[in-house]
Amino acid sequence: MAGHSKWANIKHRKGRQDAVRSKQFTRAAKEIIIAAKVSGDIANNPRLRSAIAAAKAVNLPKDKIENAIKKGTGELAGGDIHEITYEGYGPGGVAILIEVASDNKNRIVAEMRHTLNKGNGNMGEAGSVAWMFDNKGQIIIKKDAVSEEQVMDIGLEAGAEDIIEETEDWDIRCEPTDMEAVRTAFEEAGIAIESAEMAKIPQNTIELDAEGAKKMLRLIDLLEENDDVQNVFTNMDVSDEVMAELNAE
Repeated sequence: MAGHSKWANIKHRKGRQDAVRSKQFTRAAKEIIIAAKVSGDIANNPRLRSAIAAAKAVNLPKDKIENAIKKGTGELAGGDIHEITYEGYGPGGVAILIEVASDNKNRIVAEMRHTLNKGNGNMGEAGSVAWMFDNKGQIIIKKDAVSEEQVMDIGLEAGAEDIIEETEDWDIRCEPTDMEAVRTAFEEAGIAIESAEMAKIPQNTIELDAEGAKKMLRLIDLLEENDDVQNVFTNMDVSDEVMAELNAE
């Protein structure tokens, strides 16, 4: 559930570590392939640098990183991947943006429509919900890795717009053009970064009760089980009380 770090620790979403690792590898490699389509020159391709950093964060092997770059530049076969964003609604009227990277547009649109319907949601027209989200750079740092004073000083000095305190993380947001500078500032300060990626941040959120949250989380799980899905963004919100209730189950 990229873009919503505080939901990452719900117990009923754990227990699938092998599947999660495989998904992380697939997603990281595809992002590198897409980024390398512009240029394989790491020094002059910020998106590729970010993609490689994200791949290293999930321990994608070096040879797989190198092969993904070559696929993107056309040196190896397998780089015919398209970026597509689908829009829709989930239970409770929650807006959903689904970013996919697929080599088969006809297949993936059918799969996304089927999955949304299965999860009590529905596909929307292009532009139906995208306007509800802002494109931001998002950096997640564990709270035990940096003090509040440090995260504020380093982040704001480097160009961060907003620093949000979550239960276990610092959620640092910035304009996409400032992403590289903010990420580099923390790295140069020796602070470990949990993740750094472009995210769709909702302008307004819809708060869900426990039942609604369960349904949305099930739908997100169904979507993320598809290997072509890179990111799922929603405008749902869950209170700490509901989070505690979900964690207790």
